[in-house]
Amino acid sequence: MINIVIAEDQRMLLGALASLIDLEDDMQVVGKASNGEEALQLVEQLKPDVCIMDIEMPIKSGLEAAEELKGSDCKVIILTTFARAGYFERAMKAGVFGYLLKDSPSEELATSIRSVMEGKRIYDAELMDEAYSGGDNPLTEREQEVLGLVADGKNTKEIASELFLSTGTVRNYISTILEKLGVSNRIEAITRFKEKGWFK
Repeated sequence: MINIVIAEDQRMLLGALASLIDLEDDMQVVGKASNGEEALQLVEQLKPDVCIMDIEMPIKSGLEAAEELKGSDCKVIILTTFARAGYFERAMKAGVFGYLLKDSPSEELATSIRSVMEGKRIYDAELMDEAYSGGDNPLTEREQEVLGLVADGKNTKEIASELFLSTGTVRNYISTILEKLGVSNRIEAITRFKEKGWFK
């Protein structure tokens, strides 16, 4: 019997996933979590074979939890709506065994769980294409730092004092960021960067 913990912050989806998996003769859901922190506690207590993890959850994201479970006996499968290259790369680094999208057919999930138990790694084809199509983050470390502070709601002056730069230098950084990301304002830059899953 394959013992499974599911972490998903949308209650209805969590229930539906658990019901689907419990229909399989060789699988049972032993624990349900609504965030990454709870998932880690359940994995510690219940020692499941597999943990199915959403990415965007409160308190601790699925990727953060997966990073903490790296090298453990529990095999992590990410199940998400987000086909983002940045998330996928981070999941690969965390050593996840599967990365599936929520719009995949439901029978695919059970098949993937069995494959993962055999030691195979299962990644969504769409993501594999995207990951190897050169969708790399064009920003330097410093530019990412500036954009991160913009995303935190800081203005040019605040960013300048935090990074010990002049306001003119910060403005230059911001115009370079907009140019590199092919957007026209700060909000679009943040959105584009998030969509790509490049925020650390």
